[in-house]
Amino acid sequence: MAAPEEQELSQAQTEKLLQFQDLTGLESMDQCRRTLEQHNWNIEAAVQDRLNEQEGVPSVFNPPPARPLQVNTTDHRVYSYIVSRPQPRVRRSFGVYVMCSVFSSSLKFFRFTLRFIRPDPRGRVTDPVGDVMSFIHSFEEKYGRSHPVFYQGTYSQALNDAKRELRYLLVYLHGDDHQDTDEFCRTTLCSEEVLTFINTRMLFWACSTSKPEGYRVSQALRENTYPFLAMIMLKDRKMTVVGRLEGLIQPEDLINQLTFIMEANQTYLMSERLEREERNQTQVLRQQQDEAYLASLRADQKKAIKKREEQEQKRQEEENARQSILAEERRRRTLEEEKERKSECLPPEPSLDDPDSVKIVFKLPNDSRVERRFLFSQSLTIIHDFLFSLKETPEKFQIVTNFPRRVLPCLPTEEQPNPPTLMEAGLSRSEVLFVQDLTDD
Repeated sequence: MAAPEEQELSQAQTEKLLQFQDLTGLESMDQCRRTLEQHNWNIEAAVQDRLNEQEGVPSVFNPPPARPLQVNTTDHRVYSYIVSRPQPRVRRSFGVYVMCSVFSSSLKFFRFTLRFIRPDPRGRVTDPVGDVMSFIHSFEEKYGRSHPVFYQGTYSQALNDAKRELRYLLVYLHGDDHQDTDEFCRTTLCSEEVLTFINTRMLFWACSTSKPEGYRVSQALRENTYPFLAMIMLKDRKMTVVGRLEGLIQPEDLINQLTFIMEANQTYLMSERLEREERNQTQVLRQQQDEAYLASLRADQKKAIKKREEQEQKRQEEENARQSILAEERRRRTLEEEKERKSECLPPEPSLDDPDSVKIVFKLPNDSRVERRFLFSQSLTIIHDFLFSLKETPEKFQIVTNFPRRVLPCLPTEEQPNPPTLMEAGLSRSEVLFVQDLTDD
């Protein structure tokens, strides 16, 4: 919950604020302003009321709590534990306070105004990790290595890790010049029980406010005094300060207060863990669904590819079959044309009374018989052409004599480019020749 925006102070109010802080010794500027506002900016009444408080007289405007615990008024969900340093009970008149602080107040006002003219060099963060490591090194040189494990990274990195791991983050701002810092570090922070408690329950980030990184965090957390500790956790999906511990605190009390803060916010942390687990489960389920969808999509794609391949294969087979049929038809037409041509080119059959004629009976593979006369002087090629022109004759064949069995060289070869005549082949005037089918061969 954001704090209500405060109205700007006038120059007179600023002077009274600085003078009141110097007179009373209060370190918290906010507390000084609240006190003055309660007294309608009457500085004499405010200082006198403060003196009464120091002498044990209760204040009518700000009665002390029964125990050193209070809830932050700007956000009731932030638990604050403030240990006030005891003030000396010396009664001093208002006049003495005013006379002793005129010069101090003027100097303080000058420094207050100077901050607007010359910004604090700590506001420029150039090496945040170096700032943290430098603080850790100087801390160990002064107090030794027996301390809670310091987070060796920037404040932002520590926040991110605590958010990611759903762990508490304890932030310690080290005030080098504060009077309680040394005692807190030696007796509380470096005690065995405290370091064991912190190391086993949370992340621990620390830096000096004299370093730019520590100063930047100090400006964000707006501490009132030192030593200062802030407990941060993921709450309502935001990294939130859920506890503030300010002032010198003893080891046992520190552990008790940290335990109280953790127990008070455990339900929020458990809720975040359950919500994150649900988100993770939802994400895993969605991932599984996506993977199943992708697997199904890949399977469908494979089926589609296989179907296209099968269709393409079938189309190719059909195309091949069609081409084979066309080729066979072309071959048959060509063969028929060739047969017709051969038939037309055949010489006329000799007459029966021609003394040079040879009567040949051809026995075809289908057991049919064909008879024709040729001349002894004609080449054996004429016999082949005659048989080739017949429809019953196979496409490829050879002519064989019966006894003795021999194949007649009817076609030209490289060894015999001119086939012999019937006379040269040794045929008689009447022959029976066998046509042997060579198509399957």
